[in-house]
Amino acid sequence: MVRLRAHHLLCLLTYVGKGYSEAFVRRADALAARLSAGEPALIVEGPDDMCAPLLNDAQAHCFKARPAARDRRAAADVAALLGRPVAPGDTISFDASTLDRLRRAFAEETTRAACQGCPWQALCTSIAGNGYRNARISSERPAG
Repeated sequence: MVRLRAHHLLCLLTYVGKGYSEAFVRRADALAARLSAGEPALIVEGPDDMCAPLLNDAQAHCFKARPAARDRRAAADVAALLGRPVAPGDTISFDASTLDRLRRAFAEETTRAACQGCPWQALCTSIAGNGYRNARISSERPAG
């Protein structure tokens, strides 16, 4: 299972291969591929699988209060949208229906409370406005 903090549920909706470092991008690409293949996300508190390339730095923002506050806001927005809890220990799959609902709400800015003040906000808004073109996560499962 992919371990994700709640605000990364939103970040992955618009992830197009940009990130903090090459290692971060490689890791995010791998996670997006796993989620796109149907692997569920386990909601965790604090640093998650996406944060892994940044965790060698004790001052990494992943450990600070701001991401934790983003997690709380994202969890509340996503829970309201999906009509079910989104808290540590819960799982979410990016199936076609869920991904469509999340992306539609994100584009309409109804699940964006966690995004306020984020340095990636303008990029994410642009990607959502362009129909999520080039986004790495999809609900299209590989033929098997």
